Order: sequence, then structure tokens, then C-alpha cells
Amino acid sequence: MSEEKPERDSIGEDARIDALEERLRVAREREEQRNRPQVKGVDANYRSGNRVLADLLGGIFGGVVIGLSIDYFAGTSPWGLLVMLFIGIVVAFRNIFRAANTRPDDPQS
Repeated sequence: MSEEKPERDSIGEDARIDALEERLRVAREREEQRNRPQVKGVDANYRSGNRVLADLLGGIFGGVVIGLSIDYFAGTSPWGLLVMLFIGIVVAFRNIFRAANTRPDDPQS
């Protein structure tokens, strides 16, 4: 006395799977649109931070190297180092202020 199960309706099941796949596709598109601007903003902020750090370290290091070179060849120790270090810091901060005042969508940065 085995009871026979009716076969599944393949048309109804396919329609449900198709509807589910469509809903998943729409949800993925919505999720990609929502996350897209956030990734660009984080990347731009990261690059901006690296640029500020490079400007600051480059100005200080460049001032020290040039100042030590002037002191070595001219014999003006420590004045060449102090003057060039001060100039390097001023140039570094000028570059940082200039970068901070440019628009993010400006292609010249």
C-alpha cells in the first residue's frame, strides 16, 4: 500500500526560482551602488593622508640634508642646518595647506 506522491510541478518551481534569482540580482545591484561611493571616498582619503605625510617628511628631510651639506662645505655649523630645516618645514606646510584647499575632483592635484 504505497501511497504515490504527485510529481512536482516543474513550471511553478521554475517560476519561483526565476523570481528569487531576479530578487537576488536586484539586491546585489543595490548593494553595489550603496558601497561604491564609500570605497572611492576611503581611497581618496587614504591617498590624501599619504600625500600630507610625504610632503611633511620630504620637507623636513630635504631641509636637513641640504642644511648639513651647506654646513659641511661652508663651515657654518649649525646655522645652515637650522636655516634650511626651517625653510623645509615652511615649504612642507605650504604644500599641505595648498593640498587641503584644493577640491577633491580637481585634476591638478
